[in-house]
Amino acid sequence: MSSTTGSRIVVTGATGNVGTSVVRLLSEGSQVGSVVGLARRIPDWSPARTEWSAVDLASQQADLAGEFTDADAVIHLAWAFQPTHDPATTWRTNVLGSIRVFDAVAAAGVPTLVHASSVGAYSPGPKDHAVDESWPTHGWPDAAYCREKAYLERALDTFEREHPEVRVVRMRPAFLFKRESASEQRRIFGGRFLPGPLARPELLPFLPDIPGLRVQALHTDDAARAYVLALGSEVRGAFNLAAEPAVDADLLGRMLGTRPVRLPRAAARSAIAAAWGLHLLPASPHLFDAVLRLPLMDCTRARTELDWHPEHTADNVLEEILAGLQRGEGAATEPMQGHKAG
Repeated sequence: MSSTTGSRIVVTGATGNVGTSVVRLLSEGSQVGSVVGLARRIPDWSPARTEWSAVDLASQQADLAGEFTDADAVIHLAWAFQPTHDPATTWRTNVLGSIRVFDAVAAAGVPTLVHASSVGAYSPGPKDHAVDESWPTHGWPDAAYCREKAYLERALDTFEREHPEVRVVRMRPAFLFKRESASEQRRIFGGRFLPGPLARPELLPFLPDIPGLRVQALHTDDAARAYVLALGSEVRGAFNLAAEPAVDADLLGRMLGTRPVRLPRAAARSAIAAAWGLHLLPASPHLFDAVLRLPLMDCTRARTELDWHPEHTADNVLEEILAGLQRGEGAATEPMQGHKAG
């Protein structure tokens, strides 16, 4: 789709962290004719030229082909992170629901599918240099999030062979943050125990420096611009999306004014596993294992083929999410609603 003028764009997961940024950007542009936001619950939020439809991707009764009729593109963002103790439930939504989306795109004759993959789809890789989109996408098998993202990469391989008429774009962003996502991400990853020491850095006696804990971050609005840029071009395939610099204990220590202290990986994992096992921490030790092994991503292809450049640095992104945690900020949708930190 070389031009988005007058086009009809359907966005799944439209009320979440990425979805709200994508819908807002599409609704503010004069090129798009209409936006259809699919979500389990219809929000009070009413962006320009946007209509909502209540759809649960986990339901076999959902008429996705009907929702996609006359669409020029589908941007598939819907994803369930929890319950981490019940991977069969997330599999039904994330994997089986996504496959329903892919099948419905083909059935409805939608010419473009933009899919939210992730750095989490990548196999373990280097922390001292960046890899491009050719790096293997087999994930980290013990972590449900990575396992599901990697499985969908294989599902899309098959889909592209069977439906060459559909232009498929796979976005593989780093960890995504914005101020309005603070409350949602607190609930997803940290639970009620996250805000205390993290939202108040002065309470941290030291910052754990764990071997391998070097990752990338990106502002959600910068990721949304890449999604929209992909609509207005003829690109296909995968795109890495991340901001500089890479995030490690030294960067966090400078930002928080806290001294990094080396902590053995096994000790950190044991603490996380104990908290997760007691249902005190939503993020699983398996995801922690995966994060320590994720490669750093080279974003040259996004810069050269989409003319995409992040407007926020990684430290800007972290400062913004920290401020959001301190204020319990959110947005006017069910997944993003604010909750005061305490």
